[in-house]
Amino acid sequence: MPAVFVHGNPETAAVWDPLLAELKAAGTAPAGLVCLSPPGFGAPLPPGFGATVGEYRDWLIEELTRFDEPVDLVGHDWGGGHVLNAVMSRPELVRSWASDTIAVFEPDYVWHELAQRWQTPGIGEADVAARFGAPVEQRIATLVERGMGEAAAERVAQGQNEAMGRAVIALYTSAMPPVMAELGRNLDNAARRPGLVFLATEDHVAGTAELRRRAARRAGARVEVLDGLGHWWMTHDPGRGAEALTRFWASLDQG
Repeated sequence: MPAVFVHGNPETAAVWDPLLAELKAAGTAPAGLVCLSPPGFGAPLPPGFGATVGEYRDWLIEELTRFDEPVDLVGHDWGGGHVLNAVMSRPELVRSWASDTIAVFEPDYVWHELAQRWQTPGIGEADVAARFGAPVEQRIATLVERGMGEAAAERVAQGQNEAMGRAVIALYTSAMPPVMAELGRNLDNAARRPGLVFLATEDHVAGTAELRRRAARRAGARVEVLDGLGHWWMTHDPGRGAEALTRFWASLDQG
């Protein structure tokens, strides 16, 4: 049974490299480890693809239907949002799911400052033009300053471009309140499959710990606390993330 990983913004699949290496080294990884790159984030933007919340959900559902059996689905950042949206709609496509992004589906979640900037006409476009049009060295430095491990940042920055900037604006503007809260009304659908929520205590864009725990309860998910780790936990202590996933998957085999 494959494990499928979906990353977020402003990333490429390279953000998963340290975690996948740990899973492989431990010899406890599922039969296959597959990374799916959302359009615009390390993959081309297809003609006519609007990069909205709903379109990313439909994209992921279509990708999951290509597998011969339900998968173990893992998401980070917006990839975690896509994971929950897909599972809420088509739970039969997964055996289990894991995400570090779930509080966005709570009615009182407040978007972080950078997200609000991207949701502001004119200001958002100027920001992504400067951010993704900068020299690669500057893009690396920005990622490291925001908390990504340097080795991962060097690989991720290579995939940042104008198409990613367009996808960022479209995605965030499509997710303005009350869109995510309305989607979150179906969060209990995710409880139809075993779920795991990563709660990195120093992740300051994913919502408060209280919101994340509340949403996890609604989704019927267990919570794995990653004490002292931030938003890009998989680039700083991938071993801890790999151990948590391994325990989670092993519990499914035993159940």
